[in-house]
Amino acid sequence: MSDLRIGMTLSTMEDPGTGDAPRWRDVQRRAVRAEEVGFDTVWVADELQWEMEAWDSPRGWWECLSLIGAMAASTSTIGVGTWVLSALHRNPGLIAKAAETLDEISDGRFILGFGSGHAGRQGEAFGFPPNYTVSRYEEALSIVTALRGEGKATFHGKYHSAVDQVLAPRGPRESRCPLMLGGHGPRTMRLAVDHADIWSAYATNSSQPEAFSEMLDLLDSICRDVGRDPGSIGRSIGVFVVAPGVEPEAWVGGKEPIQGSESQITDTFLQFESMGCTRIELMLTGDVDASIEAFAPVLAAVKRA
Repeated sequence: MSDLRIGMTLSTMEDPGTGDAPRWRDVQRRAVRAEEVGFDTVWVADELQWEMEAWDSPRGWWECLSLIGAMAASTSTIGVGTWVLSALHRNPGLIAKAAETLDEISDGRFILGFGSGHAGRQGEAFGFPPNYTVSRYEEALSIVTALRGEGKATFHGKYHSAVDQVLAPRGPRESRCPLMLGGHGPRTMRLAVDHADIWSAYATNSSQPEAFSEMLDLLDSICRDVGRDPGSIGRSIGVFVVAPGVEPEAWVGGKEPIQGSESQITDTFLQFESMGCTRIELMLTGDVDASIEAFAPVLAAVKRA
């Protein structure tokens, strides 16, 4: 049987065309249904507002940690995770505290996805720093990992500091919730190898398995360089997918999404596993509710493989 874990990312952004916001009851219903049909994890992105020339105004997002807490309380078996928390927008000590709290609420189902975030207009709009994104992330990660490990942190950096900071109370897992670190380049991938349980990347152009071959090879190389067993770090890949029988959104064509029949999509997912991936996180296109239902037989087929 396959050990591949398949997650689903739930968009919480206002619709680009209409500006309509996804309501909480719809998000809740989709998370519960994802649990029922067999998804392993449901994820929420940590974004603030997006702007495009084609849109009549900026589009906002619901706040990530608030929704994750509500989703954790609304479900019972599915994993819940941040995809991924932005070091640029968050205080590192509060990130560690939020992670412990969410792991408590979910009874040990939370996955802490964490990354450097991205500067630009959305950061500027909220008054966050516009530069040295990865350097800020490195310092934040020093505090987060110290708190998660020893339960305390003292750190004096250029961008972040902690003075006799204590992480208390602690969540339900002595082994801590899994830490998943995003990284697409050598520097951030090295940070993942140094600290993460799971490394994370997502499709920027193509969602096809071969598009990630070089990145996976680089991860293996970095592991060997630092003396880490490449098999000891999980590999999570975010991909755009078109569910069987669901009409995709027009923009997704340029992302070379995964699509086809149930058996074709199943085979593509298993190809990721054969390449060493341990997780796939699906970015659904088109009707979300119909897509969740359409993936039920695919999830079952993957688990049987």
